[in-house]
Formats: sequence, C-alpha cells, structure tokens
Amino acid sequence: MSDNNEKQAKPKKIKSFVLTTIIMFLFWVMLSWNFQPVFLGIGIICSLLVAYWSHDLLIGEPDFGMTLRRYLSLAKFIPWLLWQIVLANLNVVYLTLNPKDLIEPTVVRFNPDLQTDMGVVILANSITLTPGTVTIIANKQEFVVHAITQKHAESLLQGDMQAKVRDIEQGKI
Repeated sequence: MSDNNEKQAKPKKIKSFVLTTIIMFLFWVMLSWNFQPVFLGIGIICSLLVAYWSHDLLIGEPDFGMTLRRYLSLAKFIPWLLWQIVLANLNVVYLTLNPKDLIEPTVVRFNPDLQTDMGVVILANSITLTPGTVTIIANKQEFVVHAITQKHAESLLQGDMQAKVRDIEQGKI
C-alpha cells in the first residue's frame, strides 16, 4: 500500500520541482533583465538549486487548506495590519522625539488560542512587522513578545490581532 502512495507522490514532487524551477527562473529574469546566454545559464542553475531545496515549501500540500473564504479573510486583514503598522510607526516616532514619555521595554506572554501553524506564522509576523514589538517565541500554546512600552504590551493583550488571525483560520469574512 505504501509503495502505491510513493508512486502517486512522485509525479506530484516532479511537478512541484518543475513549477518551482520555472517560477524561480522567471523571477531571476525579471530581476536581472539580462538575456545573455551566460546569465541565463547561471539563472537556470540557481533556479534548479533553489527548487531542489525548496520545492516542497513553495508548492507543497498545505496542511491548513486555504479555502477561498480564508483568502478573502486574509485580504480583509492585510489593510487592517498595514494601518496598525502606520499607527505603530507614528507612535515610535513620537516616543523617539518626545523625551517626556519613557520607553519601558517589557516582555509579555499570552495564549494566542490559534489552531493552525498558518495562524501562528501570520500572528508572529504581524506582531514583528508592527514597530515596537518583536515576537520571541511563537507556538499554538504560547507567544512571548518583547514590547517597547507598556502601552504596546497592553494592546497585544487586548487580543484584537489574535482575533483577526483566528478569523482567517476559520475563514470568517
């Protein structure tokens, strides 16, 4: 039985490898915009190496089943996240320019209550992208985050970002 599964998995791996190689090579051409045979050859070699190492990551069987509803929920999340990044940038600039407000670094721990690895990655990256906060430890049971001020830490503990990431996991639009 497992021999049959291996036979079925091999064509998928080959397709994944070929597709990843093509994507990497097109990306190489777009970035270099150099069509001399030497550069195209280097691009093909690099694309083959990168595809060999990473084809399962780019075009693999995801364990989180991205449905259309999840994509739509993610599309709704991105503008909200960008706005949070802008607000946090302004806050960090204010802290830098205003000597009256003290920077009080703190570390907070919380349970994100996430169900998927995708949710953990989205939340960890969203926290780290937001100026003033850095994710130190991230898993389904616990997040440890360094925040530049107590205010940043408290905003994390309110759980708005976690709720929005849970909405992505559940495909809520």
